[in-house]
Amino acid sequence: MAGRDLRALFSTNDRSVQADEAFTNRAAQWETVAAALTAHLQHLGSPAFDAEDLEAPRTNVLVFHGVGGIGKTTLSRTLEAALADAGRRPSQWGAPGWPADRILPVRIDLARSAGTDFEQIVLTIRAALTRIGRPLPAFDLALRRYWEANHPGEPLEEYLRRAGLGSRFGQALPQQMQSALADVAQALMLPGTIGSAVGALTGTLVGALRERRQTVRALAGCERLADLLEAEPDLDALSYYPHLLAWELARLPESKQTVPLVLLDTFEDIGDRTRRDLERLIQRTVWLLPNAFWVITGRSRLQWADPALQGQLDYTGPAAWPGLHHMAVTAARTPAQAGTARQMLVGDFSPEDCDDYLARRLTRDGQPLINEPNRRVITARSHGLPLYLDLSVARFLELTRSGHTPQPADFDHDFPALVARTLTDLTPSERHVLRSVSLLDAFDVPLATRAAGLTHEGPALRLTERPFIREDPFGLWPFHLHGLIRSAVRNADDTTDDRWTETDWQQAAQRAFTALGEQHQGAPGPGRLLLIACLRQGLRLARDHRLDLDWLTEAAWTYISDSVWEPLAPPDTDTATGLDTAADALVELLSTLARRQHEHRSRTAIRLTTVIDCGLLPADLHEMAVYYRAKAHRDIGRGQDSRRGYQQVADGGGRLAPAARRGLAQAARLAGDFPTAYTAAQTLGWEGRHQRVLGDLRWLQGEPEQAAAAYLAGRTEAEQHATSGEAAHNQALRALTVAFYDPQQADDEIDLAHQLLAGLDLRATTINAAIAALIRDAGHPTLDDRIRALRTELDVAGLTSMAPTLELASAFHQAVRDDHDALDATLTRLREQTRDGDYAYYVDIASFMAGLPLPADHTTPHWLDGEQATRARWRTLVTARQHRLHNQ
Repeated sequence: MAGRDLRALFSTNDRSVQADEAFTNRAAQWETVAAALTAHLQHLGSPAFDAEDLEAPRTNVLVFHGVGGIGKTTLSRTLEAALADAGRRPSQWGAPGWPADRILPVRIDLARSAGTDFEQIVLTIRAALTRIGRPLPAFDLALRRYWEANHPGEPLEEYLRRAGLGSRFGQALPQQMQSALADVAQALMLPGTIGSAVGALTGTLVGALRERRQTVRALAGCERLADLLEAEPDLDALSYYPHLLAWELARLPESKQTVPLVLLDTFEDIGDRTRRDLERLIQRTVWLLPNAFWVITGRSRLQWADPALQGQLDYTGPAAWPGLHHMAVTAARTPAQAGTARQMLVGDFSPEDCDDYLARRLTRDGQPLINEPNRRVITARSHGLPLYLDLSVARFLELTRSGHTPQPADFDHDFPALVARTLTDLTPSERHVLRSVSLLDAFDVPLATRAAGLTHEGPALRLTERPFIREDPFGLWPFHLHGLIRSAVRNADDTTDDRWTETDWQQAAQRAFTALGEQHQGAPGPGRLLLIACLRQGLRLARDHRLDLDWLTEAAWTYISDSVWEPLAPPDTDTATGLDTAADALVELLSTLARRQHEHRSRTAIRLTTVIDCGLLPADLHEMAVYYRAKAHRDIGRGQDSRRGYQQVADGGGRLAPAARRGLAQAARLAGDFPTAYTAAQTLGWEGRHQRVLGDLRWLQGEPEQAAAAYLAGRTEAEQHATSGEAAHNQALRALTVAFYDPQQADDEIDLAHQLLAGLDLRATTINAAIAALIRDAGHPTLDDRIRALRTELDVAGLTSMAPTLELASAFHQAVRDDHDALDATLTRLREQTRDGDYAYYVDIASFMAGLPLPADHTTPHWLDGEQATRARWRTLVTARQHRLHNQ
């Protein structure tokens, strides 16, 4: 269904451009309406339904709420059209299961610009019901009395014409009301002159009702009619007259049975939340007219089920409005509760819907005027908000008028109109909180309050009820601002009277940054989830607003302590343009450490060098960059550079000095100086991961059992210190060493390694576990493809230092199979990989495995207990595997 888009039509002189309103999907909303209306019709047909029951809970309301510009008004209009005429129902909407003439849709626009008051709401509903073709005497008599009392001398016909109701519904209402008066006068046997005087007529009727005369038995069934006719005919009394309308509708004959479906649009414009005068009258009408079905659209949830509103509204609480009760944790709802929920958030368009909408809004000769690249950019920027799509269409036409061919870059744009629409119905304090939380990716009420610098949480709590605030009840901070609204508030030109200056934004950023630090530092325990969340938001704030590092320094040390390396959200700083602040440098440092699990280690070394050379970090964080560059240099085979870096950090005596001393011990091991490495390991302690260093030494001596015991001790220490990354490191290495002497036990060790690695981003450790699986399976004929795949993975990752270990595992497999040709090729690769001296002993070990002699000019490493004993142990491991395979 599409109509003419007049604003777009009058934005161009090009008559070949077709500008049509495009309605897109909303099938889920239609299904909700159809299901709720079907349930309502079943309820009306139940013997238990009583239109005069004032105490039964009400389920005759359905609410669609959503951010301004999401398409609520379009949805309301489309619902009215589809229910009035099946031919105007969108093709995506299924056919309803009720007779078309049973439902009487009537839409009422409550927008301030429409100027709708309560009197007009009541008259609109009654005017729509003239379609029934008969008077509704009880209601019509009361309404006529009200009209003459409050509009003396003003014909009802003139009012209907002026309000547009005459042209919309015809002029049958005055005639039906006059017919009702005549019928009552005739029943009371009053002269025509008295019958036309409504005051005298109602007085006589009240007396007859009180006396229960047979002449008025048709109206006597309405128990409260006399009371309403005796009441002062003011606006408050008018709000009770719908009870009479409900009674009249309930007693209609089967052939005339009609269910009004009243669509109240732009409900947010009926007044603020402190004065609910009009809302109280409307709610009373909804309650007293239970046989009508009400579809309300507005920006906020309907609060009628909130017990706190008792006294402001007549009917409040979840018992009165069970379908309107908002449960904060959606997952906690039972299936029955979910099925009766009557408040639905109107969500954003999907990318496909956005593209379809843009393609159909402007066309020429049946083809989309906005081309696919432009539509793609607009869709991405819109976050699915229809208002943004409309504004982009207007921008497209504006650019076209100026002679410019619109390009995708032209739509990388924030519209001030979005800010105005968002702020229009917020209180000043809510606006203040909104601007403050636009600096945050996610927040809770206390964090929003602190970021806004307020002493009370009320404004932040009220803001979370707005439709542009999205909720993830399972998130650390459950609330976040709609992406497009956030971008507009932060970046679009703000023309409101209370707009912020740059100083205001800077102060708000500092408050938000400080509040995050307080949450991080005030946490009762070492919560890694909170740490990462605070780091992600804090790094962004510090970088974007050039803030001092403050609590970020300690948080950075906590981040690296566990070697888990979760990705951090801020996009990479553009190092090509240089790092300007300490925050820039820290973002680059931590993002480099996280990304090194996914990029070549040579790239890691380059990025860390940039951080080191900028000189912006404090001394301890500068040391962090030097240390991890040394590790990267080790991984890519630059042993001398690695040792220099480790020595610099060790000499500095800072937090990473024990780790640097471990690096130096490992460097001695890589060079084959095993006694020096062993002596250094005795002094490292837990901080230097001494058990892991001992394990690394022991298995190279052909003593995998002792190495496995050391790794187990290292894993236990790591678990005691709640360091999951280090525990996973030790377990993967334990699996690798156990695989040499007990393949069956290695199955369990490898499984445990993968369990400990779950949720961690440790690429080298994961590859160690894969190498362990190769050693476990050594001797089986199907390993070659797995070995080649791991070689490729190491090459892509830039983990050059791990390649000799993989080749050693390959040599073990080939030695077990007595495949000397393949072993010769492996030895050649090992010599090439270790020509700089590091890992040169792997050539020795591979030769020991196969019982091969060493070349005469070979440089012998310093084994802990001599070459012959080491040779014998490695050969024994091979023959033991051969014996196991032979027995199998």
